[in-house]
Amino acid sequence: MDQDLKTLLSRVADALDRLAPPAPPSADIDTGAEAYVWHAAGHRLEAVNKVNRVELDLLQGIDRQKDILLENTRRFAKGLPANNALLWGSRGAGKSSIVKAAHAKVNREMGGPPGPLALIEIHREDIPSLPALLTRIRETKRQFIIFCDDLSFDGQDAAYKSLKAVLDGGIEGRPENVVFYATSNRRHLMPRDMIENERSTAINPSEAVEEKVSLSDRFGLWLGFHNADQDTFFAMIEAYATHYKLGLPVEELRKRAVEWSITRGSRSGRVAWQFVQEVAGELGKKLD
Repeated sequence: MDQDLKTLLSRVADALDRLAPPAPPSADIDTGAEAYVWHAAGHRLEAVNKVNRVELDLLQGIDRQKDILLENTRRFAKGLPANNALLWGSRGAGKSSIVKAAHAKVNREMGGPPGPLALIEIHREDIPSLPALLTRIRETKRQFIIFCDDLSFDGQDAAYKSLKAVLDGGIEGRPENVVFYATSNRRHLMPRDMIENERSTAINPSEAVEEKVSLSDRFGLWLGFHNADQDTFFAMIEAYATHYKLGLPVEELRKRAVEWSITRGSRSGRVAWQFVQEVAGELGKKLD
C-alpha cells in the first residue's frame, strides 16, 4: 500500500508540474529598469516599472541624514569608494524614503532614468540567497544599491552570519559595483534582550556579545532617525501641502495636523504623509 501510494503521489506531482506555468524570465539588468525586486525562488530579478517614492526635497527634519547619504550615493554612482549604510531609529521617520529618493536624485543628475545606478530590493527572509544575487550582478557594467527594508534578526536566526560574510568578510568580498543599504528600528539589528541573554549565558560574555553586534560594524555609515518635534512636523505638513497645492490656510492646516498626530500618538514623516493623504482625499485632489 505504501509503495502504491508513493507511486500515485509521484504521478500527481509530475502532472501538476506539467500544468504549472513556467517561471517568468529574469529582467535585463544591464540597460533595463532603474529598480528591481529580487526573488529568491528561481533566483530572478523582477523590474519595477514605477517606484513608490517621494522627492528628496519633501523630506523635512532629516537634512543631515539626506546630505550624508546623498553624497555617499553620488560617490558610488561615479565608481568611487563608498560605504554600506545602516539607517536606524524611530519607525516612520523616513528611513526607506530617503534611500529611494537619494537613488532617484543621483540617477537624474547622471542622465537617468534608468541611469547607471540600479536599486535592488531584497526581502529580509531572502537574505540567505544574497550570495546568488551578488554572483548575478558582479560582472555587469552598472552600479547597484542592494536595499533591505526593516532588517533585523531574532532568536536563533543565523542568517546574519551569511550577511556578515557577504558584506566584507568573505573570500571574494563585496563586489566593487555593489553597496548595501539597510533600514532597521534597531541600531545593532538585534533586540536588546537577545544581546543581554548572550551576555548572561555565554562562557565568555564579551566575546558572545561582540559576535552578535559585529554585523552592524560592517556598515560604514550609521544614520540615526528620531521622533520629530512639533515645528519639524509642521514643516513636513506644509512642504507637502505646498508641493501638492492643497490650498488650505496654514493655521487650519496646523490645527488639523495637531489633532491628527494626537490620534496617532506620534509625530513622524509617515504620520505627516498619512495626514496629507487624508486632506487631499477630502479636497478631491490627486497626489501626482
